[in-house]
Amino acid sequence: MVEVRNLIVMATSSGVSERVLSPEASAELRRTGRDVRMRLLVRFSLLHAAGGLMVFSYLQQLYPASQAFGTPWLNDLALLALTEITLAPVAWLWFGKKFKKSERWALDGRLPTAKERERVLDEPWRMAARPFLLWVLATCFVATSISLRSSYADREIFDIVQIMLIGGLAVCAISYLVIEQTYRPLFAFALDGEAAPRPASLGIRPRLLLAWAVGSGVPLLGLVLAPWRETGLSPGAMAVLAAVGLVGGLFAMLVASNSIAEPLDEVRDALGRVASGDLEADLAVDDGGEVGQLQAGFNRMVSGLRERAELQDLFSRHVGHEVAAQALERGTGLGGESRRASVIFVDLIGSTAMAEVLPPGEVVATLNAFFQTVVETVTEQGGWVNKFAGDGALCIFGVPGFQPDHEARALRAARALRDRLAEVRSDHPGLDAGIGVSAGTVVAGNVGGEERYEFTVIGRAVNEAARLTDLAKQRPGRLLASAGAVRSAGVERTQWVDRGRVGLRGQQAPTVIFEPSTPVRVTTTNVD
Repeated sequence: MVEVRNLIVMATSSGVSERVLSPEASAELRRTGRDVRMRLLVRFSLLHAAGGLMVFSYLQQLYPASQAFGTPWLNDLALLALTEITLAPVAWLWFGKKFKKSERWALDGRLPTAKERERVLDEPWRMAARPFLLWVLATCFVATSISLRSSYADREIFDIVQIMLIGGLAVCAISYLVIEQTYRPLFAFALDGEAAPRPASLGIRPRLLLAWAVGSGVPLLGLVLAPWRETGLSPGAMAVLAAVGLVGGLFAMLVASNSIAEPLDEVRDALGRVASGDLEADLAVDDGGEVGQLQAGFNRMVSGLRERAELQDLFSRHVGHEVAAQALERGTGLGGESRRASVIFVDLIGSTAMAEVLPPGEVVATLNAFFQTVVETVTEQGGWVNKFAGDGALCIFGVPGFQPDHEARALRAARALRDRLAEVRSDHPGLDAGIGVSAGTVVAGNVGGEERYEFTVIGRAVNEAARLTDLAKQRPGRLLASAGAVRSAGVERTQWVDRGRVGLRGQQAPTVIFEPSTPVRVTTTNVD
């Protein structure tokens, strides 16, 4: 089945945007139209020829050779062949003319208009019903021929007419199922992944009832009408009726069940793909009834899941994966909780001067490289960036998700960030930043108004990290951490050295500060 949605492009003409097929899709549609026409012609001819042969066989068993003159079996067979040969070219020409009229859009390789879409969805009905007129003509031809031969009584002629018309109805009914299934590749182009605006194909129950009518209803009708004939039903006639019920019923049931089972198999497979995380599993809508509504409903569901995933990804990028996951799990609302957490504050040095000296493009590139490095490094250690404040970033460990070793994670991230920023400086000479790390009790939660709020952390640790960052800008190592963070960091504290006490703005008691025990490591790559 052609993936139609991937072959449609947007074309703009005179300021108006419209959906058109790509050249590849247009060629594919033309091939599909020709293929559908050929398959319909072959199946159309075989179905009605087989139906005529079944009716002929039944009539031969109903009226034995002794009731006719000369060689009746051969005469009747010749009459059947003459009828088929006479009407077949008429049927083919009529079929070709109607197909070109209703499927011109497909043969031209373009998307249908709304009116053409409605017509092609209704075409299986018309294509199945039109041949019944030919059956009526064939019945009149046969009835006239046998009446001229005076081989049958009027009641017998009426009986033959009745049987031929019932047989024609049965063949037209089963041909609808075949035609509708043959049309599905064109339905996929016409519907373009959406349900039909109105039901145009048989639903599941009517299809099964139609299959039952062909397989059981027609033979049973033959039995019901048999008492009206003085001769009754011969064993041969009973055998023909049984064959019609077995062969015709099996064929009708196979076509009806496949028209339901195949799309359902596709839906089941697509659901499996969605369950495994593949949200690109669109289905081709190739049915104008209930099955098509199911296919279109699946597409709408997957489209909603894709939109939800995109919104969740966008939400996560704005507030961090941890906050997004908590919001999706617990819901949103104002409020907070007191938790112990670690904070990293990182801020560029001389960003104002850099913006005045460098071209705007280089300034943006430098800021992007800086923030990208911060996000990647913090994320690797399980933290998240709470907010970007101008040319700085506030990074959090330990909330909202619980991390018993958040101090060690924050300190490792700070050391790695210091080294990576030194490496990035080789491509962006103006990039330099101070980094401060602190830990302590904070209030974490959603702050703001009911219509606009954000998740943030408030507390002494946050202020202390910001003050340490300002102080780190004045020191060669560009990185300072508080005693509260280092002394609770387990093994990680061996990587830090006590640098004494300092007074920080806004705090009454002096703060013990630590610096990494190792100098900045810069990895360089030699390029020959």
